[in-house]
Amino acid sequence: MDLVALLGLIIGIGAIIAGNIAEGGTTAHLVQAAAAIIVFGGTLGATILSFPLKDIITAFVSLKFIFFSRNVNFEETIETILDLLVIARKRGLLALQEEVDRIDDSFLKRGITYVIDGLSPSIIKESLQQEIYAYEEIIRRAARVYDSAGGFAPTIGIIGAILGLIHVLKNVTDPSKIGIGIATAFVATIYGVGSANLIFIPIAKRIVNKLEDEILLMELMVEGILGIEAGMNPYFLRAKLESFVRERQKERI
Repeated sequence: MDLVALLGLIIGIGAIIAGNIAEGGTTAHLVQAAAAIIVFGGTLGATILSFPLKDIITAFVSLKFIFFSRNVNFEETIETILDLLVIARKRGLLALQEEVDRIDDSFLKRGITYVIDGLSPSIIKESLQQEIYAYEEIIRRAARVYDSAGGFAPTIGIIGAILGLIHVLKNVTDPSKIGIGIATAFVATIYGVGSANLIFIPIAKRIVNKLEDEILLMELMVEGILGIEAGMNPYFLRAKLESFVRERQKERI
C-alpha cells in the first residue's frame, strides 16, 4: 500500500478541520447533509454525463492503482532482464521456457514468450508497444475523469451556496439567525473547492505520475526483451538500459 498517498490525503483534510477548530469552529459546523448531496451528487452527475460508463467504472477501479499498485523498481527489473540474457546466451533462447513461470510481471513474461516463439524483433516491438499504448490510454482516461470532477465540484459548490442563501432569505423570521444561515449555506462552497483541490485533482495527478513510471518500466522491458532476442553482451545491455532510464527521467523533469 502506498502510505505516502494516504498520508497526503489525511494531512490535507486534517489541516482544514484543524484550522476550523483553531478559529473557534467545530467539526459539526462542517457537516451538512444537504450541501454534501448537492455537491457530490451534482459533481457525480456532471461527470457521468461527460464520460462513457466504462470510463467511470475504470476511474473507480483505478483508485487501487494509486494506493495498491506495485512499487516501480528499475534496477531490479534490469537485473531480472540480465539474468534472462545470461541464460539465453549460455543455453539458447529455448532455455528461457523454464524461466517464464518464475517471471512475476505479466508484460515481461509475454515479451519473453514472444522471443521463445521465434517472433521477429519488429513484430515483438510492435506488439508490446501497442499494448503499452492501449494501457496508457485507459489509465489516462481514468485520470481525466477525476480531473473533470475537480473542475465541476467548485461550480456545483457555488450553486449549493446560492441555493442555501435563497432558502435562508425566503424563510427569515428572526434576523439574528441570518448569519448562521449564511454560514451554513457556504459549507457547500467548502465541499466543492475542498474536494476539487484536496481529492479529485490530486488523484488525477497521482494517477498520471504513477502511469508515467509504469510506462517507463514497460518501455525498459521492451528494450531488454529486444536485447535478449539479439543476444547482446550483458555489460553493453546493462549500460544501455541504465542510460535509457536516466535519459527518460531527465525528459520528465
